[in-house]
Amino acid sequence: MSTLTAQMSSDGGPWRLYVVVYGEPEWPTFRWERSGPVPTVAERRAALAVLGYEVAPGAWWGWTEDSQDPDDDSTPAVLIAHTTVRECGAVTA
Repeated sequence: MSTLTAQMSSDGGPWRLYVVVYGEPEWPTFRWERSGPVPTVAERRAALAVLGYEVAPGAWWGWTEDSQDPDDDSTPAVLIAHTTVRECGAVTA
């Protein structure tokens, strides 16, 4: 079974979790109607399940820092979480 990447980010507004599905015009997305605190791992797991995905065995959440304007390091940081997911109930061979 193939795996995909899920990412979660916020630009200061509500947190948004999405599964990157290349070739698709719209990606499965879940949005929390709050800007803080950061959604817990349990909340992320529940959101992924709503979208039909689960964290792949052995995968963990990592974080990347970006900038709202890559050419200006004085702009607010944007945090992006990422992990490897698979469809719920997928069995690996």
